[in-house]
Amino acid sequence: MKVSIVTATYNCGRTLRASLDSLARQTCRKIEHVIIDGVSTDETLQIIEEYIAKVDYEVKLISEPDEGVYDALNKGIKLATGDVVGLLHSDDMLVVP
Repeated sequence: MKVSIVTATYNCGRTLRASLDSLARQTCRKIEHVIIDGVSTDETLQIIEEYIAKVDYEVKLISEPDEGVYDALNKGIKLATGDVVGLLHSDDMLVVP
């Protein structure tokens, strides 16, 4: 079973690293991470690029203007191809097993 995780971001550099690290520490490896960024102007995109370089699962990154968090989440859900779709907000953390 493949799990798609959707994350919407916009200038979330302060909290994003901990959120992404919590996903990277999960034991499930059949993950697709869809990140929709609203063209951040802080360190958000740099943090995402560092994350992409270190994980061994697929990460789809779209950085373009949107109409807010719900528009971004809907874009991400449309791109998701997993059997299960979950949301990981940029200031949330998953429990590490």
